[in-house]
Amino acid sequence: MTARFEGRVQGVGFRFTTLHLAAGLDIRGFVRNEEDGSVTVVAEGQEDQLLALVHRVKMSNLGRYIVNAAICWSMPTGEFRDFSIQTDGW
Repeated sequence: MTARFEGRVQGVGFRFTTLHLAAGLDIRGFVRNEEDGSVTVVAEGQEDQLLALVHRVKMSNLGRYIVNAAICWSMPTGEFRDFSIQTDGW
C-alpha cells in the first residue's frame, strides 16, 4: 500500500508521529517527505493493519493538517524488515 498525504504535512512532526502510530501494528515499510510538500507512506502487511495505520494517522493530531489522502494498493514485495523513517527520498 502506498498512501500519500497532502496539506501542511511537513514541519509538523508527521513522520515521527506516523512512526509512533505504526508501533504495535504488524506492518513494514517507511514514511518519507516528498519534494512537493506531501508525505508518502509505503507499507506492507495485512489489509486490516494497513487500514488501521491510515485511520490512526487521520484521527491523530495530524488529521488537522491533511487536506487530501490517497491510497494505492499493490502487491507486497517483502523488501522491508521494519517500519522506519526514510530520509533519502529526494
